[in-house]
Amino acid sequence: MCEYHDKTSPKFRVSRRDILKAGAAAAVTPISMTGAYSAFAKTAPNAIAPSAALDRLLEGNARYVANMPEQRDFSAIRPNLVKAQFPIASILSCSDSRVVPDMAFDQNPGDLFIMRVAGNVMSPDLLASLEYGVKFLGTPLVIVMGHSSCGAVGAAIDVLQNEADLPGHLPELISAIEPAVIKAKAEKTGDLLTNAIIQNVRDQVVQLKTAAPVVDRFYNDKKIDIVGAVYDLKDGKVSLV
Repeated sequence: MCEYHDKTSPKFRVSRRDILKAGAAAAVTPISMTGAYSAFAKTAPNAIAPSAALDRLLEGNARYVANMPEQRDFSAIRPNLVKAQFPIASILSCSDSRVVPDMAFDQNPGDLFIMRVAGNVMSPDLLASLEYGVKFLGTPLVIVMGHSSCGAVGAAIDVLQNEADLPGHLPELISAIEPAVIKAKAEKTGDLLTNAIIQNVRDQVVQLKTAAPVVDRFYNDKKIDIVGAVYDLKDGKVSLV
């Protein structure tokens, strides 16, 4: 994360530089202190078009929905994962325990770089993780994935409609979802919860497309795509929104 070195301690910078040099020497990591990302992107296994990454994930989801996942030998996969990771997508997902992106897209360990938080809402820490995935891991695709019956979105509706009092730090989290609920309430058809879940995903996508200084640049340069999706708890299908 080169952009943030000025804000870190000298000790941390040295430690990270040592790690990166070791990885470069072994030719197994995409991170480079000298800005060799472009060269890496041309040769890495995940240096594919965003549309190809999305097709691969949707094909995997179709297998998951049909209960026909690919057979995997995880013991055979692990040795390569020790050397490097080449995820084809960065995913901002809800932390709901019923939503497991690796399974939902029928992908191997190492294929998805996942950030999870209740309500799949953006925050500075999560944005930093997404920046890392985009710039240094070379993920060509970013997906914001909500899900049906989302409790966090439901809580935001309860707060706005019933003035529900939430404990701890929940009000801070829920406040990030409230704008989506307000927009969804203006819709004249459909279920409020469903509409708010979709709107919340769309709002996070819009935020990411303009998230400076990393994600917006990669998006505008067409090096990545950013899409929204909703996972259906009933059948496991992922639908783009």
